[in-house]
Amino acid sequence: MDDPQIETEKQNNDSSEDGAIEEVGFIEEREGIAPDLHARLEKVKFALKRCEQEKREYLDGWQRAKADHINYRKDEGKRFEDMARFVISGVVSDILPVLDSFDLAIMHGVSPEIDPVRSQVSQTPADSTKSDRTSNGVEKGILLIKSQLYDILKKRGLELIGVKQGDAFDPAYHEALEQVEVSEKEKDGVVLEELQKGYMIHDRVLRPAKVKVGIYKNNE
Repeated sequence: MDDPQIETEKQNNDSSEDGAIEEVGFIEEREGIAPDLHARLEKVKFALKRCEQEKREYLDGWQRAKADHINYRKDEGKRFEDMARFVISGVVSDILPVLDSFDLAIMHGVSPEIDPVRSQVSQTPADSTKSDRTSNGVEKGILLIKSQLYDILKKRGLELIGVKQGDAFDPAYHEALEQVEVSEKEKDGVVLEELQKGYMIHDRVLRPAKVKVGIYKNNE
C-alpha cells in the first residue's frame, strides 16, 4: 500500500513540472521570436525534460527506499514480537506441571492425611474438629494460589482448552491416551473423560488435552 504522504508529494512535483513546461510552451508560441531565442528555448525545454526525468528517477528511488524502510521496521517489530511469544511460551510450558499438581491436589481433596506424621497420632474429637478446619483452610489456600497463578499466566496469553464428556475427538486439540471399547455407536470417536487439561497460548496449542476416547466395535 502506497504511503499517502509519498503520493501527495509526487502529485505536487508533477503539477509543478507541468506548469514549467506550459510556461515555456506559451513563450514559444508568441509571434516574432528571433531564431536564436527559439534555439535557446529548445535547449531549455530539453534540459527541463532531462531534469524532470532525473527528478522522477530520484523520487522513485526515494519512495522505494522509504517503503523498504517502513516494511523493514514492520518486519523487525513482528520478529521481536514472535521472539517474545516464543520465550513466554517456553516459560509457561515449564509452569504447566505446577498447575497439574494443583489440579491433582484439588481433585483428590485435601485431608488431614496429607500430613503423614499427623495421621499416625490418635486424635480426640476436639482434635478431629480442629483438623477439619485446618484441612478446609489448606484446601482454600490451594485453590487461591492456583487461581492467582492461572490469572498471571492468562495475562501472558494462556487459555484453557475446553473439553467435556461427549465432545467429538479432535486431533488438533486432543491427544488420546486411552481407547475404550463402547457398545453404543454414537460414542464412537467421542471423548469419554479428560485425563489431563490442555492449554493454548496466542491461538496456538501449547499442550493438547489428554483424553480417553470411545471406540465402537460391533460384536454381533
